[in-house]
Amino acid sequence: MNLHAIRAIVMFELARSRRTLMQSVVSPVISTSLYFIVFGTAIGTRMPEIDGVSFGSFIVPGLIMLSLLTQSISNASFGIYFPKFTGTIYELLSAPVSYTEIVLSYVGSAAAKSIILGLIILATAGFFVPLRIEHPFLMLFFLVLTSITFSLVGFIIGIWADGFEKMQIIPLLIVTPLTFLGGCFFSISVLPPFWQDVALLNPVVYLVSGFRWSFYGVGDVSLTTSLVMIFLFLFSALAALAWIFKTGYRLKT
Repeated sequence: MNLHAIRAIVMFELARSRRTLMQSVVSPVISTSLYFIVFGTAIGTRMPEIDGVSFGSFIVPGLIMLSLLTQSISNASFGIYFPKFTGTIYELLSAPVSYTEIVLSYVGSAAAKSIILGLIILATAGFFVPLRIEHPFLMLFFLVLTSITFSLVGFIIGIWADGFEKMQIIPLLIVTPLTFLGGCFFSISVLPPFWQDVALLNPVVYLVSGFRWSFYGVGDVSLTTSLVMIFLFLFSALAALAWIFKTGYRLKT
């Protein structure tokens, strides 16, 4: 394992985040704070409790998950796409660095940034709504595993994209709508039976439900199902990456 190469790439990616602190940290935190002000304060006072949890507190896990998914994908996709755009990807591929080390470096740095952002948003939420975390270790487990999984997804998108516009297609047209419809701001139990069955086809439901269970002990699906689904996403992303590096798809051409 070439630890020097991994450290160099990770430090470079983290340094890039420090240079764009306003975009990578401040902007997501301000956006999430606005959600708390609008939904938690203005609307939340008029909403009944959901599963014994006030509405403002109920949406906290969903808002963290929303930021986690979008930032993990964005950080990882831009991290690998920019070397492709500038042409330095060929120097990386010709260097004594294995594909595993490349993935560990870019995905690890993207996941680390998302985890830090998620914890900052969690701390910010405490200023607006009362919070309790019944299972803190499980919460951290979901936080880390979700960040890693969707950083892998972002890495794949960065390899697939051949323009800055394409990098935004999947996050904006697929991930964000699925997240909003995945129970971030509501419980799918309030939906009619038919739409509950439709909602279960949304993979984000399982992520939000498991993460919310770690906070309040309630969820739309069982904890076991949530864990099985997130591991399924993780292994699917790893399989796709293995195929990309085996075939050289969008890397050698």
